[in-house]
Amino acid sequence: MTETPAPAAKLSPATRSSLIIGGLFGTFILLAVLGVAWKAREIRRERDLARALNSQTEAGEMVLIPAGKMTMGAVSGAADEQPIRDVKLSAFWIDRTEVTNEEFARFVKETGYVTIAERPAPDGSAAGGRVFVIGDSGAQWQQVAGANWQHPEGPSGLQGREKFPVVQIAWEDANAFAQWAGKRLPTEAEWEYAARGGAMHQPFVWGRDLTPGGHWFANIWQGPIAVTDQAADGFVSRAPVGSFRTNDYGLADMAGNVWEWTADWYRADYYVKGPRKDPAGPAESLDPAEPGVPKRVARGGSFLSSETNGAGYRPSARRKEGPAFASSDLGFRCARSAK
Repeated sequence: MTETPAPAAKLSPATRSSLIIGGLFGTFILLAVLGVAWKAREIRRERDLARALNSQTEAGEMVLIPAGKMTMGAVSGAADEQPIRDVKLSAFWIDRTEVTNEEFARFVKETGYVTIAERPAPDGSAAGGRVFVIGDSGAQWQQVAGANWQHPEGPSGLQGREKFPVVQIAWEDANAFAQWAGKRLPTEAEWEYAARGGAMHQPFVWGRDLTPGGHWFANIWQGPIAVTDQAADGFVSRAPVGSFRTNDYGLADMAGNVWEWTADWYRADYYVKGPRKDPAGPAESLDPAEPGVPKRVARGGSFLSSETNGAGYRPSARRKEGPAFASSDLGFRCARSAK
């Protein structure tokens, strides 16, 4: 005798709803996971593309930075580094290294350009940039007569330092060089995006730890500031460009060595009001600490930067100086829009 199968049990409306909701939720999670994986693949693809293109670029030339998005600023940094904000940037080129003494010498030879630190002051006083001087009474910044790009500390010269970054460069000087070279200065956003090397939300351009594996990854200050530099990184003052490992975009010295001018005017509230797409900087400067005194922004820290004076080698750190300011720890690198 053939048994008749029992009729399938019917699902209650509540059970059916639960199954549908569960299925939709599972699909949403799957799509989210696939989206994250796709985004990670796109980031790797863009980074690999940049590396491939940059491997064909001669040393000392420019590096292509792919278009992308960056979380700019810091959660716990200085007030003018906050709040963090997402910005989108188009692709651009940036110098692999800081501009060197020999590169700037070629510019001067071809153009006859005279830097601001070499020009007599309006009151007729001797020209000269600022030098960090350590003496018996401590250390301080002093304006030194004769201190300029050819004599960074005043009585010093450039022999044997052709590959060192040029310093005692005012913003006007850096901008003049960039125009001569057919380039421009990078915006703050471009500089920070390039410095991070595709790794966002990290306190340093090389990662999370200051000295991974006990190694120094930048030319900065070790020891009590304004006393003596212990030179644990191998250098007391400036270092030849490219002396430390590059970031993931192949850029050298995006932290330490010398501060680097950017194109932008300084505004303390720029992270609150700045644009989100290819931010080109504010139209005018505004520093509540010195109203009416226009200032430009420098990035990257220098051999004088330490944990006790602001850690300027953090990718989000900002320095504000007047356009005519020149010092023994301030240089630049150039950028160019990608076409």
